Amino acid sequence: MPLNVKLGVSTWLWTSPFSTDTVSLFPKIKKMGFDAVEIPVEDPSLIDTKIVDKALKDNALSPVICAAFGTSRDLTHDDPSFHQTSFDYIQACFDISAALGAQFVAGPMYSAVGKARLVSPDQKKIEWQRAVTNLQKVCRMAEKSGQKIALEPLNRFETDLINTTGDLMQLIADINHPAAGVLLDGFHMNIEEPSIEAAILQAGDKLIHVQVSESHRGTPGTGQTRWEDFRSGLEKINYNGTISIESFTPEIKELAGAVCIWRALAESQDKFASEGYKFLKDWAN
Repeated sequence: MPLNVKLGVSTWLWTSPFSTDTVSLFPKIKKMGFDAVEIPVEDPSLIDTKIVDKALKDNALSPVICAAFGTSRDLTHDDPSFHQTSFDYIQACFDISAALGAQFVAGPMYSAVGKARLVSPDQKKIEWQRAVTNLQKVCRMAEKSGQKIALEPLNRFETDLINTTGDLMQLIADINHPAAGVLLDGFHMNIEEPSIEAAILQAGDKLIHVQVSESHRGTPGTGQTRWEDFRSGLEKINYNGTISIESFTPEIKELAGAVCIWRALAESQDKFASEGYKFLKDWAN
C-alpha cells in the first residue's frame, strides 16, 4: 500500500531568508512534482501573506510553516526578556500560518539552536521547567490562533535539552496540552535514535510533520538511512501528513555556517530537490 502523504521541500534548500520574493521558486517546486512547500520564517516582516497565499494557490502547493530559533529566541534563557521576544516571534509565525491556511508551526522552539553545553542536573531541571511553562503558554497562543505546534528534537551538537523522541514525548507529557505535537527529522534521528522505526512508533499520533534528508544531510537515497524502517514506522502509525526534504545551500554562508555545511552536497540544489523527489515518490509508493 502506498503511503498516504504529501511530499514537500523547504525553500532553505535554495535560499535564506524566506521573503515575499521567494515565491519565484514555487513554479519550479511544483514542476518537480512536489505537493507542499516548507516556508521557514526567519523574519516575519519580510513576508506579505497575501502575495504568498496567491502564489501557493496559483501553483497548487500546500504550505508548512517552520520557525527559526537563533540566539535571541530562547524560551529557556535566564533573562525573561528572551522569553517575550520568543512569544512575540512565535505569535507572528502563528499569524502567518493561519493566513496561509496551514495548521501548525514547526521547529525546536523549546530553546535556541546551538545551545549545547554540559550543565549541572539542577540547571537542567530549571531549564526544563522553563521550557514546560513557556510552551504551555505557546500552546494556549496556538489554540487561540487555530494552530498547533510541532516540536522537533535536535541532535546533540545543536541542543542539550531535547535529543530523542523519548525526550520530546516526556516534554509533551509535562506540557499536557492538546496543541503540542511532534516533528521528526530523519537527519537528527540518524544521529540520536537506535531505531528510526521505534522512534516513529513512540511519537505515534502526536507526529504531525516529518522532515528528511540523508544521513549526511544530502539527497534522500544517497546515504545510510534505513529507509525501509522509516517507511515501516510511518505505515504502522498511519501517518498521513507531509514529508518534506530539508537541507541547506552552502551558498548562503550564514545559514551554512549555522548548520555546519562546508561543501556542496549535490551537483546542484535543483538536482538535490528533483532527485530527492524521485526517490521519495518511489519509496512512498
